[in-house]
Amino acid sequence: MQIRLTEAEYEAIERKFRNSGLKSRSEFIRAMILEGYIVHFDEEKFDKIYKLIGSISNNVNQIAVRVNSTNKIYAEDIVNIKEGQDKIWQLLNSLQSKLLRLKR
Repeated sequence: MQIRLTEAEYEAIERKFRNSGLKSRSEFIRAMILEGYIVHFDEEKFDKIYKLIGSISNNVNQIAVRVNSTNKIYAEDIVNIKEGQDKIWQLLNSLQSKLLRLKR
């Protein structure tokens, strides 16, 4: 089977192939034709998100225990939680932008 492509179409296919994680261009093209989308996830980013969420959960639990026993909350506790949330949002925004690029 042969197909004709413009230079822009060829470059788009090449870019998607490189981002797919597949080893051969033929495998990539067959998968795209027969299955549609190929999504290659960076599992490290998901691991970071899970670890950050776990860390924030632990911090919140420790703060809750301290507040219940002392009736005091410290500004640095809130800052630490907000910093962790910001890191999670940055990772999620990065993943979202990569997923949105697949639509193009």
